[in-house]
Amino acid sequence: MIAYIEPYFLDNDADAASVTGQSFDGVSESLHIQGEILCGGAAADIAGKDFGGMNCVKPLAVVRPVGPEDIAGAVRAALRSDKLTVAARGNGHSINGQAMAEGGLVLDMRSTAENHFEVGFLPSGAFVDVSGGALWENVLKRCVSEYGLAPRSWTDYLGLTVGGTLSNAGVGGQAFRYGPQTSNVTELDVVTGNGDVVTCSEVENSELFFSVLGGLGQFGIITRARVLLQPAPDMVRWIRIVYTEFDEFTRDAEWLVSQKDESSFDYVEGFVFVNGDDPVNGWPTVPLHPDHDFDPTQLPQSSGSVLYCLELALHYRDSDSNSAVDKRVERLIGRLRFVEGLTFEVDLPYVDFLLRVKRAEEIAKVNGTWETPHPWLNLFVSKRDIGEFDRTVFKELAKNGVGGPMLVYPLLRSRWDDRTSVVLPEGEIFYIVALLRFVPTCAKTSSVEKMVAQNQEIVQWCVRKGIDFKLYLPHYKSREEWIRHFGNRWSRFVDRKTMYDPMFILSPGQKIFNRAP
Repeated sequence: MIAYIEPYFLDNDADAASVTGQSFDGVSESLHIQGEILCGGAAADIAGKDFGGMNCVKPLAVVRPVGPEDIAGAVRAALRSDKLTVAARGNGHSINGQAMAEGGLVLDMRSTAENHFEVGFLPSGAFVDVSGGALWENVLKRCVSEYGLAPRSWTDYLGLTVGGTLSNAGVGGQAFRYGPQTSNVTELDVVTGNGDVVTCSEVENSELFFSVLGGLGQFGIITRARVLLQPAPDMVRWIRIVYTEFDEFTRDAEWLVSQKDESSFDYVEGFVFVNGDDPVNGWPTVPLHPDHDFDPTQLPQSSGSVLYCLELALHYRDSDSNSAVDKRVERLIGRLRFVEGLTFEVDLPYVDFLLRVKRAEEIAKVNGTWETPHPWLNLFVSKRDIGEFDRTVFKELAKNGVGGPMLVYPLLRSRWDDRTSVVLPEGEIFYIVALLRFVPTCAKTSSVEKMVAQNQEIVQWCVRKGIDFKLYLPHYKSREEWIRHFGNRWSRFVDRKTMYDPMFILSPGQKIFNRAP
């Protein structure tokens, strides 16, 4: 199978453009769809850039599909052409052009956002059927306000589409308990690269189901997802505690994520920050309320250039007394080894907690940094190597900060399903690391280039030192890099591609395969 498709692997020297000089008139005649079609400048305005802001391409057209048949129609039109490709675009939050299609068709999935919303109940529990183009923040609001229910696993930022996160994994502070979002869906409707509309699950068309989950858009476009629900709490006790030593930080974080449900917090994340008063990278980023102050005199004199913060949350009901919540919190943090005097707590409604990044988005849009480039780097790093990663990356390469959050917290491999297309480091415990750089509006192009270069330096260091890592939201440019990324799962990935997208039409922006003529 691999030998058969070898000519179509993307090569550094190959022309990565999906289609050059393709006639829109010729394509439009074969697009038998009900939705809107935009081309020229209108298409470029919608799908020519993404949140990363470091790639700029011109699609042939943007299609706003009405439903799955429109999506299948676009794929079938591409199948009838020589070079046309198709990319599904959610809310445009990819970083490295993964949802772009140069000279191809981009499907604006937001037009399908309201196609599905139905809550159902089975003996195994509640679920909601939602559109692949629905934003998670809207799913949250409707589920909680109308039914008192909520999905179990979240990303930190909810302005993302359901299909977009499920095509990667969907990781957040609840993943240690429930797994990523890909572990919390039981059924999908998918349009494959063959132009077929297929319902799949663990028991029906299971190979397609597990291929699409974490499949980087390579095997199909998710048009509907059945998401598991649970009763939504009313309130959250949000807590941050500070550490000076990485080994104590990781020891406590790993202990918390390894406890049974009732013996831990409901949310566990962590981040690194600069030991200084830098308002973007340092002490001021830790307090949770304007009335809270970070008192550096509480830090031991032996503190290094960076510090660490565990971010925790405990769910509770309105009927729970404050004293009962206090006792639960005290019991959990009583055995943790954080710096006394550097604890920050607030209570807030559950929905407000989950939408906390929305407030940061609003601020970034006001000051202009939401529109500037975002050279982010996301990795999974093994427990075995996270200490060395800390010593080289956090304490040296990024010791002055990255202009945004530096997340690091543990996850459990047993909460992930190996049948999906996601690849992970070895071992039960591994860490997600996210360097979420925000570029000031006054920054020069050379500043962005330096950030990108530092990201590349970190990845190259990991490869050179034999660090057990995987890029999350991966972006590579050569066949060799993709083979290294997938490791012994590469042949399975290729076999799935030839089965569900044999002409290599879908998601050309991932730069894994070339379009087959």
